[in-house]
Amino acid sequence: MTLKLDINPIKAWLPHIDNPLLISGPCSLETEKQALDTARLLAKDKRVFVYRGGVWKPRTRPGSFEGVGSIGLEWLKKVREETGLPVGTEVANAQHTEEALKAGLDVLWIGARSTASPFVVQEIADVLKGSDAVVMIKNPVNPDVQLWMGAVERVHQVGIKNIVAIHRGFTPFSDTKYRNYPNWKTVIELRRNIPNLPIICDPSHIAGKREYLYEISQKAFDMGMEGLMVESHIDPSCALSDAGQQLTPADLGKMLDKLVIRYETANNPEFETRLDMLRSRIDAIDSELLEMLSSRVEIVKEIGKYKKENNVTALQINRWSQLMENRINVGNSLNLDETFVKILFQLIHEDSVRMQTEIMDSED
Repeated sequence: MTLKLDINPIKAWLPHIDNPLLISGPCSLETEKQALDTARLLAKDKRVFVYRGGVWKPRTRPGSFEGVGSIGLEWLKKVREETGLPVGTEVANAQHTEEALKAGLDVLWIGARSTASPFVVQEIADVLKGSDAVVMIKNPVNPDVQLWMGAVERVHQVGIKNIVAIHRGFTPFSDTKYRNYPNWKTVIELRRNIPNLPIICDPSHIAGKREYLYEISQKAFDMGMEGLMVESHIDPSCALSDAGQQLTPADLGKMLDKLVIRYETANNPEFETRLDMLRSRIDAIDSELLEMLSSRVEIVKEIGKYKKENNVTALQINRWSQLMENRINVGNSLNLDETFVKILFQLIHEDSVRMQTEIMDSED
């Protein structure tokens, strides 16, 4: 399902942008001095287009630093007055949204926990109605693309056209080196469903550690994302929240220097010609794959009928184990990724069992 939503490109609300969107600033605003000192350094780097600062911090457990509250909005206004940078913060409920709009903030974003609740998103959207705010929507904590799309739709339905999605990773189900699992396929699915929705990446919350910020940021550009939201603090060692994932403005600049920006197209006729030729070959191979899968389905149906006639179960676990082992060995000999082969044949086998079961349940 492709949604055709009237969403503005980033350049519509940030006309002077000439590079991918970069939003940066502290995870949390802690003092007015910290907020302004960080902003002054970030403003010197012309690749930074928006200053971010957490005012209300929804933490997993009580007792940790939960933000300075509404006074932080005044600090953000001072940052904008002094540096000229647009400013933004996270809003977790309707009250936050009302206060942020009243303060005249340029950018608001809905965090992952809030996106996970349609009730909260709708309450925020109702407050946004009639404004021309720029609203960014982080993915929900779980990889549910429908929930993410629903949040975008709710905000769009109240008349907001300046919308950006933020990929900040998902709660992992097992130990990973990252704080949040990237699960890039969910981002691809969002882009497929809402093609004109700008998407940026929050490598800070995916990584959880400074040493992984570069690789995630480069991956985001390799995937065609329109920008980054990277946390930066004047002195991360004494940050009151998420100290391990924040960069100093100087280190942020060094990381940006190393990143290679990717573009959707190239101004090179030879590139386009060669790409079209390679894509044509892919199309032909895909057609052959589908024809072979169709032939396989017909054989699966024959097997299902034969098993039914002989009262044999659809699932043959020994056969399945042998098949998987064989396919993995063949895949390895062809230099195919083992995980890919496993997933591919798990899907094929599950569908084969489904078809055979339906044949067995059908009336003659």
